[in-house]
Amino acid sequence: MDCLFCKIVEGTIPSTKVYEDEYVYAFKDIQPQAPVHLLVIPKKHIASLNEAEPGDAELLGRVTLAAQRVAKEAGLGDSGYRVLTNVGKDSGQVVFHIHFHVLGGEKLGALNAKG
Repeated sequence: MDCLFCKIVEGTIPSTKVYEDEYVYAFKDIQPQAPVHLLVIPKKHIASLNEAEPGDAELLGRVTLAAQRVAKEAGLGDSGYRVLTNVGKDSGQVVFHIHFHVLGGEKLGALNAKG
């Protein structure tokens, strides 16, 4: 499979890892959109939320809790942070391996629903 994030999990493409367990991998975004911009992904390849199945519920719960953990470890727990995922090309999804952005470190503006 020619997936950038799968290659990061495998270690064939370098990343700045901030968290890893048996199911989840988290790393710094190489094009940060905020002072803290982390990506949290399941190690299992799932292209987007549209491809997630009921059997992925526990895994996606682990990803959500990992997002909470890395946000707190980055010092964002008290000030607040944003967690989001893009689904499909029109949303801005570029890498088709489900990933959750954890953004913070400054007051974040409103989401731009029109682009």
